[in-house]
Amino acid sequence: MTQFSKEVMHVGEMASGAALTVPVYRLKGEGNAPSVYIQANMHGAEVQGNAVIFQLLELLRNTNIKGDITLVPYANPVGCNHKNGEYTLGRFDPITGVNWNRMYHFDESIIKPFVRDSIGKDDKTIEANFKAIMINSIEQKLDHNIFGLTTGQRIAYQLQRLAHQADLVLDLHTGPISSKHLYCPEYAIESAKYFDIPHTLLIPNEFDGALDEATFCPWWKLEQAFAELGIKFSISSAHLNKESFTVELGSQEQIDLDVALEDAKSILSYLQYKNVIDTNEYQPQKLTRYACYLKDYKAFYSPMGGMVDYLAEFGKPLKAGEPLARILRMDNYHFEEKGEADPLHYVSLDQEVIPILHFASASVNQGTELYKVFTNFFILEE
Repeated sequence: MTQFSKEVMHVGEMASGAALTVPVYRLKGEGNAPSVYIQANMHGAEVQGNAVIFQLLELLRNTNIKGDITLVPYANPVGCNHKNGEYTLGRFDPITGVNWNRMYHFDESIIKPFVRDSIGKDDKTIEANFKAIMINSIEQKLDHNIFGLTTGQRIAYQLQRLAHQADLVLDLHTGPISSKHLYCPEYAIESAKYFDIPHTLLIPNEFDGALDEATFCPWWKLEQAFAELGIKFSISSAHLNKESFTVELGSQEQIDLDVALEDAKSILSYLQYKNVIDTNEYQPQKLTRYACYLKDYKAFYSPMGGMVDYLAEFGKPLKAGEPLARILRMDNYHFEEKGEADPLHYVSLDQEVIPILHFASASVNQGTELYKVFTNFFILEE
């Protein structure tokens, strides 16, 4: 029987004094295997991850778990409740305007002194000491910052403290109107083949404020610092296994429990590959997996204001010159044909792309980000 526990983590206070809390579910592993941290709903409208965590908990009830698993739905209680009429906003802190998923912390200056102090020590000792120093750096930010923290920083750091205790980290998100895609560190490209996700975005091994970067970049920088001294310390080895991903589960403002079940099985396929669970039940599906590098992931901005009919289908290569969308401009409509502007404008690109997501509304201003697309894409071989 899987050992299960739940706690409620206090992450802040509202003006009324009411507590901001986050639920934390823990499943205790029975063996020596990588530990896992999974969170969802850091952005308020991105709710499908909560349904995936529910389905993971249901499936893991009857699974032999070897590595500890921590699951955190509703990770951002401010964003979850940031409503404006029918819509959930919750992508940016309403006080500071900062993206909720750009407030995590990594101080690269800790790496080289740590490496100097670790020469001659075995990998397991280095791993334990490095986890401790990363957790301590977050606790220092939480408890010893004389000028205080923003609401977003306080939430992010407490989540990051949990994530640093794990080996494998999955941050569940969605797009506006979006296909499923995976943000994957370049060094972890092999692992992308074990998710049932057709589009992989390979990101450089650098820190830019997001949770996946905040948890894999320190380990990558550590490996590189040892390598500069001619010392092998591989974070991809069987006994270290440090990886983090942002998993984009589709579109925001909706949940689908049936799709969430398939998404949960996809995650369990990856965890089975990593020996976290003891079963052969979950295998990656046979599908074409496209990938591109972050530098080749392009945004297309609307050349004009208007009402947009999004035409391009997600996930399939769109040939050069084929329309992405058509924009309706009723102000250009006249009965007389000659000399009048066309009310319908078709927009296309001069290269083959794969559309990944598009803006959530049909009403756009000039300069609105209409689509994000893969360019220079390639197929991940099985």
